[in-house]
Amino acid sequence: MSNAVPPSGSPDKEPATETQAARTALGKTGSAEPATTPGSPEPPRRPSLGQAFLENLWAANTFTVTLLSLFLAMVVGAVLMIVSDPEVVATYSYFTARPGDALQASWALVSDAYANMFRGAVFDPGAVGFQAAMSPISETLTYTAPLVFTGLSVALAFRGGLFNIGAQGQATMGVILAALAGFLLPLPPGLHLAVAVLAGALGGAIWGFIPGILKARTGAHEVINTIMLNYIAMYFLTWLIVQKGVQDPNRTDAISRSVDASAQLPRLFGDTLRAHSGIILAVLATWAVAWLLNRSTLGFELRAVGANPDAARTAGISVTRTYVLIMVFAGVLAGLGGSNMVLGSTATALTPLVVAQIGFDGILVALLGRVKPWGVALAALLFGALQAGGNRMQSYAGISLELGTVLQALIVIFIAAPALVKAIFQLRAARAARLQTSLAKGW
Repeated sequence: MSNAVPPSGSPDKEPATETQAARTALGKTGSAEPATTPGSPEPPRRPSLGQAFLENLWAANTFTVTLLSLFLAMVVGAVLMIVSDPEVVATYSYFTARPGDALQASWALVSDAYANMFRGAVFDPGAVGFQAAMSPISETLTYTAPLVFTGLSVALAFRGGLFNIGAQGQATMGVILAALAGFLLPLPPGLHLAVAVLAGALGGAIWGFIPGILKARTGAHEVINTIMLNYIAMYFLTWLIVQKGVQDPNRTDAISRSVDASAQLPRLFGDTLRAHSGIILAVLATWAVAWLLNRSTLGFELRAVGANPDAARTAGISVTRTYVLIMVFAGVLAGLGGSNMVLGSTATALTPLVVAQIGFDGILVALLGRVKPWGVALAALLFGALQAGGNRMQSYAGISLELGTVLQALIVIFIAAPALVKAIFQLRAARAARLQTSLAKGW
C-alpha cells in the first residue's frame, strides 16, 4: 500500500531534510545558498579583507621582498658596526659574565648610528628654524638629482637590450661641456642656463652615439666600448682642466674656472641650502622616459628590439636605427646628470673628481628600480638618502662613510636574490613564480 503523501525530493535520492526544503523554498527568490547533501564538505569561506591583506603582505611579491631586503641590509650593517668598533667588541670578551654590557653597548652604537642617518637624510627633531629643518631633505635631494638621470640612462638602454656601462663617461662629457658653456660663453641669465644644460646633454649624446653606431654597424659589444670610453672621458677631463683658458688663473692645482652665476641652477630653499631645481628636471625626465617607453611608437620599437631583435627585424623595425637612438637617448640622460654636478650646488668648477661615481651608482639605481622609470626615481631617492645620512652618521656617530656604500650594496644583493629573502622569512611560495616574472620584466 502506497503512502498518501509522497516524500519530497527525487525518487532516486534520500528524502529531503527540512533544512534543504527551506533552502529550496528560499532559492526561488534568488537569495538562498546552494543546497548541500548531508556529509558533503563545507564550501571554502572567502577570507576577510584583513586576512587577505595579511596573506598578500607576507607573500613573495616585489614590495615585500624590497622592504625585507632593506631590513636585512640594516641588520647586516648593524653587525658590521659592532664588529668594527673596538670598544664594543671588548665588552663581548666577558659576555658570559655580564651580557648586559655587550648588549647595551651594541644597541647604543647601532641606534645612535641609524638615528643620525635618519636625522641627516629625512628630518632632525632637534632642528630649530626652517633652514635647519629642511637641511636633511635638501641634502637628500641634492644627491638624488644626478642619480635619477644616470639611473634612467642605464634603465633605458637595458629596456632596449643594451647594457650601458658608459654612463660614467657620458656624465663626464656632459659635465665638461656644461662647465665650458658655463664660464666661456657670455650670455644673459636664463639663456645662459639653458645653453649650459643643453651643452651637457649634447656631450652625453656624443659619447652615447659612438658605442651605439659601433654596435649597430659592426656588432661591437657595447660593454667593452663604453668601458673604454669611460677611461677616455676621465683622462680627457684631467688633461683639459690644466689647459690655458680653462684652469683657474689664481690656482696652481687642477681646478677650472668657476661657472658663472647666470648658468647655475636656481636653488629651491634659499642660498644656504644646496637643493636646486635639478631635482625638478629629474622628475620631468622620469615622466618623459615613462611616456617614451609606454606611450610612444618609438618606445614600442625600443622594447620590441630589447625583447627579441630578430623578431623585431622581421616585423619591419630597424634594429640598427633603434640601437643608435637608444644609446643617444641614454647619453643625453647621463649628460644631464653630469651637468647637475657642476651647474647645481655640488660644485661650480671642474676637478678630476667632479663627477664622483654617479655613473656607476646609476647602474645600482637602475637595477634596484627594476629598470622602470618611476622605480628608478624612488631607488635614486633611497640612495640619495643613504649618502646624505651617511655624512651625518660619520660626523656624529663616528661610523665610516664607506658603510653607507656597504648598505647600498647589501640592499641590491638581497633584492637580486629573492629566493634568499623568501627562505629567510618563510614567505609564501605561491607568489614565487610571479615574483620571478616581475624581477625579469620590472615592477
